[in-house]
Amino acid sequence: MRIIPITSLDHADAGLADYLSLTDVALRRKLEPAGGLYMAESEKVIRRALDAGHAPRSMLLQDKFLPQAEALLADHPNTPVYVGSEALLETITGYKMHRGVLAAMHRPELPDAAEILARARTVLVLEDIVDHTNVGAAFRNAAGLGADAVLVTERCADPLYRRSVRVSMGTVLQIPWARLPKWDAAKSLFTEAGFETVALALDPDAIALADYAASRPERVALMLGTEGDGLSRAALRTADRTVIIPMQHGVDSLNVAATSGIALYALLDGAGTAN
Repeated sequence: MRIIPITSLDHADAGLADYLSLTDVALRRKLEPAGGLYMAESEKVIRRALDAGHAPRSMLLQDKFLPQAEALLADHPNTPVYVGSEALLETITGYKMHRGVLAAMHRPELPDAAEILARARTVLVLEDIVDHTNVGAAFRNAAGLGADAVLVTERCADPLYRRSVRVSMGTVLQIPWARLPKWDAAKSLFTEAGFETVALALDPDAIALADYAASRPERVALMLGTEGDGLSRAALRTADRTVIIPMQHGVDSLNVAATSGIALYALLDGAGTAN
């Protein structure tokens, strides 16, 4: 391995710039999408990134985690591995690295939404969800509960943001995903691929999720909206059907991540009973 000890930031290697001030949201948003990088945290998440074919740019860790790095980088021996004390790493990143290893990974080129739809049956669609934790949780639900892919709108939070990747347990690196165009163009994509678009929304004409799932069509795109206002009017105009999860005790809806899990499980179970 290319081990590079770091004892201070006075004469630090230029590659450390990828890790500086990771708590600064504006910096991360500028660095990761524009610079073609994302941060993978923990041995499990990095392993999933590597298994997905993503290339490491560098790694940052304490010396006690060098055996993990050696195993992870067996096929990437020229990757720089920056090694420093716990206190110095916290100074660099802005937080305590509880999960041992942090890697700067090159972002893969995203597939086209039409390409994803051509080989999918159940798709989760996230519109303008801004909370990275919710995005990561939704991806984990999608991977664990039978969705073939996730499509996100242009203003949806970055699925490869460090917190999203961590909350998803790396599943965001496994399940195919892409950015959707504006809703008019997106509607054409769904129609051409034979998908029924289903909105989860508070609508007096919505049918119960269980009733819909019992006879779901072959291809379903399940649409979820923002944490506060839900799906936009443009999204609702795109939907072929509107579905609701019946609530009790005066509660009108659930957290968007919880909703995605319940809805995907219902569709998975409904597919089984229908067939």
